[in-house]
Amino acid sequence: MADQSYLDWPFLTPAHKDHALALDNWSRGLGDIDHADTDTACRELVARLGADGWLKPTAVDPDDPAPLDVRTLCLSRETLARHDGLADFAFAMQGLGTGAISLFGSPEQQAEWLPLTRSGQAISAFALTEPQSGSDVANSTMTARDDGDAWVLDGEKTWISNGGIADVYTLIARTGDAPGARGLSAFVLPANTPGFEIAERLDTIAPHPLATLRFTGARLPKSALIGETGQGFKIAMSVLDVFRTTVASAALGFARRALDEATVRVTTRQVQGKPLADLQMVQAHIAEMALRIDAAALLIYRAAWTKDSGAPRVSREAAMAKLFATDEAQKVIDAAVQLHGGDGVRTGQTVERLYREIRALRIYEGASDVQKVIIARQTLDAAQAG
Repeated sequence: MADQSYLDWPFLTPAHKDHALALDNWSRGLGDIDHADTDTACRELVARLGADGWLKPTAVDPDDPAPLDVRTLCLSRETLARHDGLADFAFAMQGLGTGAISLFGSPEQQAEWLPLTRSGQAISAFALTEPQSGSDVANSTMTARDDGDAWVLDGEKTWISNGGIADVYTLIARTGDAPGARGLSAFVLPANTPGFEIAERLDTIAPHPLATLRFTGARLPKSALIGETGQGFKIAMSVLDVFRTTVASAALGFARRALDEATVRVTTRQVQGKPLADLQMVQAHIAEMALRIDAAALLIYRAAWTKDSGAPRVSREAAMAKLFATDEAQKVIDAAVQLHGGDGVRTGQTVERLYREIRALRIYEGASDVQKVIIARQTLDAAQAG
């Protein structure tokens, strides 16, 4: 069983602990979901999570719009990732896909979509990345042209999670108000919008629903605009400011599962009549894995607590958490594979699945190198400010 002593850390409340333990118990029943068809599995996971109330933290309640609780989001992702990476994905995208609506949406936008995504009746997606602009959001070229009573969208988005199965997308497009980041705006896009199509489905080493989206004269009503024109970059960064820390918590969940699998392996596997765990080199691996996990958890729940305590932005804290947790989880999982020997790379083994799952987390929502730039800039700016 994964270590749960951190649930008593001062960053977390008794309510957070109760939530994590209850979700952990619920997640043990996910083993009957067939992952052979990724789209079908995701739909079933969203439906189950929603029906049992676990998606409520992913978006604000339009009838009681309290702020998103980042610690609950992190605990949920960590717990789900430890049990099932696709369940974590399904949960996370319900939050990321509606983050702009939760934070900046009009009462009408929130009332139309958030009850559906919070209950699992609608699947959401966040369309930000473009073929020529991944982490460089300000370089986005997809356009939304003002055509009197409508916005007309043209261009492409790619590597969009839930692309092809989502019912609603929030997307960033250029409205031409100014160059660079200042010319971007955010929109709500129903999946059945004419002129919108799935151009390509994308396959990855850890299967998830991913797609390239194409827009050819797609018309949206003026009410589809989220916030004001020119606020798209601010909206996108604010969404990532909340959900980037949760990527780190998913990595933490994968790492915890890898340590669990490794400890079982080394305590039950015999070499020369003794458990592997008796070897000092093996003990060194276990010690390093435990250390990396606790250090990552401290950074994650510091960032989440800081945001929940009212900090307007936690870009530095979230970048540190994501950079460290995803990089260190990669090392923890690699060590678990090593300790499993040949079984570690055998298809169908838990550690083999974790090895494929973890890699993408060091890329999406800001690659590791981008996080280093954020941390450096904020550190230098703070020093120059005295």
